[in-house]
Amino acid sequence: MFLPLSGEIIEFNDALESNPESVNTDPYGAGWMIKIEVSNLDEVDSLLSSESYKELIGA
Repeated sequence: MFLPLSGEIIEFNDALESNPESVNTDPYGAGWMIKIEVSNLDEVDSLLSSESYKELIGA
């Protein structure tokens, strides 16, 4: 799995096993995928905003 941040995955959302559509219907709530303990906070600045990502994918 490729992650845009370095660190350690500390939690997986097991609820996605039975309700994977929540990734699309509630991505900022019940549809979260993983929790990461970030080891280099400077990498956060290189992440796209939701608006930039939508522009990138043409949404």
